[in-house]
Amino acid sequence: MSLHTLHTAERRVVPLPPQHPVGGAIIDAKGREIPITEGMVQQACEQLEEAALGEPEHD
Repeated sequence: MSLHTLHTAERRVVPLPPQHPVGGAIIDAKGREIPITEGMVQQACEQLEEAALGEPEHD
């Protein structure tokens, strides 16, 4: 077992509520700062995964 494997085996994942800000923001077309939430990150990851697998999009 490598050190990397040992390190990742000890990592703990703590789920965040979907509306929890994760420390970033985007600026909308009107110049407003919109906090990036856990839900936004999860949605983006799902869309990337679907695109990579060639699955049809769904809303």
